[in-house]
Amino acid sequence: MPERFPQLSAEYLGDFLRRIEEAVARLSEDQVWWRANPATNSVGNLLLHLQGNLSQWVLAGLGGRAYERHRSQEFAARGTAEKAELLRGLREVVAGCQAVIGGLSPAALAEVREIQGRPSDGVNAVLHIVEHMSYHTGQIIHIAKELLGPEGAIDFYPQHRNE
Repeated sequence: MPERFPQLSAEYLGDFLRRIEEAVARLSEDQVWWRANPATNSVGNLLLHLQGNLSQWVLAGLGGRAYERHRSQEFAARGTAEKAELLRGLREVVAGCQAVIGGLSPAALAEVREIQGRPSDGVNAVLHIVEHMSYHTGQIIHIAKELLGPEGAIDFYPQHRNE
């Protein structure tokens, strides 16, 4: 396994966080909790879910911190926090995850532990959370673009605009 794996993974989390913060900053408090229909999640739910998932898999699973997750509450929440609080919470969790991941030795990456009731080595856990955060980052950006339209000016690759 390349020695860069932990650092690169931590960098991806930071990139996803930056994109989430940029998109959510443009939303109103009401838009953060908007749902297209009862079968979908709001941006607020996704921010709570990312905090829970990253905390369970990395801070607890890889970092050994005590954490009791309440997954159903992440999705049941309706307007329970302001966007500044949600972003602050995610920022703190991501920073903690970056520290844990950046400190993983090759032995820790190979070590099998139980996360969410299943055996998982460190490599699997890190890949899971990078993929998981990527997936929900895309959902959050899509919702923001849907709500704001072109006036929202969400564009992470302006250098490619005229290609």
